[in-house]
Amino acid sequence: MADGFAARYRAAADNPQLGGNLLAFQRGWQSGRDARFAPGAAPEGFETLRRRLVAAKDDAIARQPELLAQFTERARKAGMSVHAAATEDDAVEIVAAICREHGAQTVIKTKSMASEEIHLNHRLEERGIAAVETDVGEWIVQLRGETPSHMVMPAIHLNRRQVAATLRTATGGPVPDDDVAGQVGVVRGALRPRFLDARVGITGANALVAESGAVLLVTNEGNEGLLTALVDVQIVLAGVEKLLPTLDDAVSQVRLLARSATGQVITTYTTLIAAPGDGQQIHVVLLDNGRGAMRDDPEFRDALRCIRCAACASVCPPYQVVGGQVFGHIYSGAIGLVNTPFHHGLDAAAGPQSLCVSCNACQTVCPVDIPLPRQILAVRRRVVEQRGLGALRRAAFAVWRRPRLFGALATAGAIATAPLRHDGRLRVPRPRRHAWRAIPAMAPRPAHRLLPATTAGAGEGPLASSGARGLRVALFIQCITDRFRPELAQSAVRLLAACGADVVVPRSQHCCGLPLFDSGDWAGARAMAQQTIAALESSGADWVVSPANSCVAMLLHDYPGLFADDPAWCARAQRLAERTLDMATFLDTVARLPDGALAASGDTQAYTYHPFCQTRTVLGADGAARRLLEGVCAIQLRELPESSVCCGFGGSTSFTAPELGRGMVLRKLENIDATGATVVVSDNPGCLLHLRGAAFAAGRPSLRFEHLVEVLARRVDAASAERSTTR
Repeated sequence: MADGFAARYRAAADNPQLGGNLLAFQRGWQSGRDARFAPGAAPEGFETLRRRLVAAKDDAIARQPELLAQFTERARKAGMSVHAAATEDDAVEIVAAICREHGAQTVIKTKSMASEEIHLNHRLEERGIAAVETDVGEWIVQLRGETPSHMVMPAIHLNRRQVAATLRTATGGPVPDDDVAGQVGVVRGALRPRFLDARVGITGANALVAESGAVLLVTNEGNEGLLTALVDVQIVLAGVEKLLPTLDDAVSQVRLLARSATGQVITTYTTLIAAPGDGQQIHVVLLDNGRGAMRDDPEFRDALRCIRCAACASVCPPYQVVGGQVFGHIYSGAIGLVNTPFHHGLDAAAGPQSLCVSCNACQTVCPVDIPLPRQILAVRRRVVEQRGLGALRRAAFAVWRRPRLFGALATAGAIATAPLRHDGRLRVPRPRRHAWRAIPAMAPRPAHRLLPATTAGAGEGPLASSGARGLRVALFIQCITDRFRPELAQSAVRLLAACGADVVVPRSQHCCGLPLFDSGDWAGARAMAQQTIAALESSGADWVVSPANSCVAMLLHDYPGLFADDPAWCARAQRLAERTLDMATFLDTVARLPDGALAASGDTQAYTYHPFCQTRTVLGADGAARRLLEGVCAIQLRELPESSVCCGFGGSTSFTAPELGRGMVLRKLENIDATGATVVVSDNPGCLLHLRGAAFAAGRPSLRFEHLVEVLARRVDAASAERSTTR
């Protein structure tokens, strides 16, 4: 971690109040947002509105020079002044010059992300000009000497008692601890004289309408209306990505913005400024500051669609644990990891990008469908290309890329730790940062040594006549399963064979390359991907199936990008993808297991289901998993609150940033406790490893965690045993 980021991260991780405040916020936001996009809540659904706005934003990005010229011409014709600022220095100098021209030593401001982006308040202060925020949240963080924690709700990291203490210090008067309306009244009373005294005001913009030269602003507090009515000079500071071709496009944005940002149908005030009032001046400062470079970069161009709703932060599990100030700049959450390198340089994103756990929740709620997960991985790759991997990770990957060397070392490790092994865990002291979880033990023998190379399909049994009968199916084991849960791989073979499929286990398989890919080492990932493709091709299988949905997502969705510059390997990857499925989808759509086939009246356990993040967000396979459990097995699942929230494994993230893993898994365990379940079913080995270790360390040793495959295989075994006893 870079020094500045490391210090911010540690301060946030050591602040339990912060996580509690943000957890309450995220739960409230999610509830409000879901209600606004529920069926029937709006004339058009989320996807329809999103497609319309994406089309408008893409058109604006494609025609940006043309629309910029059109907006400038129309705005000037309406009496506004328009200034182009290529860099943040240019923007600061333009704003400062306008202030000096009008003798303004104090300016008032409404919410403006662009001004936060260029650190305008601080830089104006260096020039003898005091900037006073008039948004309640912005003023609170300004009083505290902090930066905003959230793009829309700057002080959301604070609870009302912390806010009250801040206001008492600032005003010297009484402020109620629990009366939010009373606190807002104190803020308004303190700020009203500032409005009356100021001659120059600064606002942002939510949209710039090219066809008319108008500026669109949406606010909730009324401070923008006071500012525009009272000041002599209004400065509108906005990024060039705020351009939209028409007012209809801007209205489409309004319909999505409040729903995504705050869970409102619409914000309290929607203001369209078409011309200056009598005796007033309006200056529009159009900021580039890296946006042109982003537009020219095909990997990141789509990020210019962003409407600054902050939904990607509001849904982000790591954000809930450490907050937005850890990100270092105003754009926090997923979009911050993507655009910060363009605004402030790649070094500014090098530390924060490590916070992402690749759960993909951000893209599911993004109202303009920015491919944020893919772009964050691209930033991570560029960080590694520029700065290299850390020494420890570089050494680990050097071993990992050599299957024989890794196998020898892993076997030696399993033998050496055998005396410490107990019930799948190592009885050893845990480092302080990892005290919240038990350390898993490697199995004495890996799965690839236990499994036969081929297993013939069953000729009889409850599933033997399934749609998989007679098919040749290759099992891709996955590295975690291979070394830590070989019994899962054995269950997978039994289950597939029970479906009548002939199962082959390619001996040369090792790793799909996901750990390296997620870490930004794409060269190493390509080498491992090539080895995996070759190994699975050699099986001659009709289908490739894996109980590890993370690996399936890698094969299906990440390999094409990994080999984008290599047509031959890209074609091979595509052919493999066409016959690769996660286990649930294979059993549901190919084997077509019938309802009730594995019902068991004697099973008295209480089950709940935790889907791996990418099962839902990438593979769309959570429905298949639920049908297998509820239909085929006739299990009455207990609904898991916040089932879509990541458990915190996140590949290597829970090891490099264990405080994130702890915060996220404790949230998950709290939700599991609420169900009263005794068995938690998931569909990815990494989740199970993470949850099992955390539950044991948290004093829940009786809580069972099973893979979907293990549940089904156990039902098959029970049915076979019952059949044997009745003969």
